[in-house]
Amino acid sequence: MATSMIVAGLGLAVVGFGTRYVLRTMPTLGKKMAEAVSNMPKLDGKALTNSKYYKGGFEPKMTKREAALVLNVTPNASQQRVRAAYKKMMLMNHPDRGGSPYISSKLSEAKDLLDK
Repeated sequence: MATSMIVAGLGLAVVGFGTRYVLRTMPTLGKKMAEAVSNMPKLDGKALTNSKYYKGGFEPKMTKREAALVLNVTPNASQQRVRAAYKKMMLMNHPDRGGSPYISSKLSEAKDLLDK
């Protein structure tokens, strides 16, 4: 009985000191959170227009320009460079590795178009 009373007392002490610690750190934590939120970049139209990614979706019929954009090569790139870019992109986007079947089909379509 005495040991259970000691354990209960120690438990209450731990809860009390823990609560005291949390209550003392809350004001500084709140300030740090407010500072972090104010330092976050804004998602306005200007930030999105300076993005390095291509704006827009796929065209209904793939053009040579779009195929070059998809594979990240020039439109008149050599067959060897096109195949190397295709292989690199397919390793990252293959459906068996969690990639999208649609993206992998677009990559194949782009390679076929530029290989000609």
